[in-house]
Amino acid sequence: MATVCLRRIVCTGLKPESRVMVSNFTRRDCGTPYLHTLTKLTTDVTNKDQDVNDLKPDPRERKAFGNVGRKIPHRILQVFNENGENLGQMHRADVIRVMDESGLKLVLLKDTTDPPVYRLMTGKQIYEEQLKLREKEKAKTGITQVKELGFSSDIANHDLEIKTKQMKQWLEKKHHVRITVRGKSASTDVEKMEILLEGIVQSIPNIATFVSKPKVIREGKAMMCILRHLSEKELNELKKQDKKNTQGNEICPQDSQNNKN
Repeated sequence: MATVCLRRIVCTGLKPESRVMVSNFTRRDCGTPYLHTLTKLTTDVTNKDQDVNDLKPDPRERKAFGNVGRKIPHRILQVFNENGENLGQMHRADVIRVMDESGLKLVLLKDTTDPPVYRLMTGKQIYEEQLKLREKEKAKTGITQVKELGFSSDIANHDLEIKTKQMKQWLEKKHHVRITVRGKSASTDVEKMEILLEGIVQSIPNIATFVSKPKVIREGKAMMCILRHLSEKELNELKKQDKKNTQGNEICPQDSQNNKN
């Protein structure tokens, strides 16, 4: 009886189906989970290292201008004092000592150099610099304001001077100015209104230019234009042109005198 049972066990173990089952069981329990887990861990570590190595500051992120305090992130600093004088390279411990003795605050100016550049400043200097930065940011992103003025074509000279002075103040603040001139009749005042608007621009040279040229509105009963401040490029070109004209005027009298001789 024992011999028969032993023979059945041996025969069962020799069947192909049993070997496949044992092989699959062994691979599933021992090989695959271990290799899968090892591969996953290796991938996670590699991705983590890649993220850390590729981490860069967002260039769109605005860095606040202000006091760094006593927790200076850099060991060696290039330091300027409150008057803009270069104090050379200093250890942060020495910088903290100077801050304590002088009552000044430390501001990071540039961290892309080696060593990074810092400046010692007073609280008032920091506040004024922050205001300047806000104004620059506002000028870049802010919407241009459009101011409006209206008057009749027969405005008195004194009143026109007051209006022009107001326009000049707005233009110097980089605002646009919309001017509307009202005429008495469509047939007679169009040319008069156009001359008036051209004269306003000529009365404030080096400041104003047209955004939109004078155009007739309200069926010829009024004329409208928009002024803006000259850009830096336009101002430079205008200065060059004025310089050429001045040099030409200086040369002309000499030429005329030579011709007489």
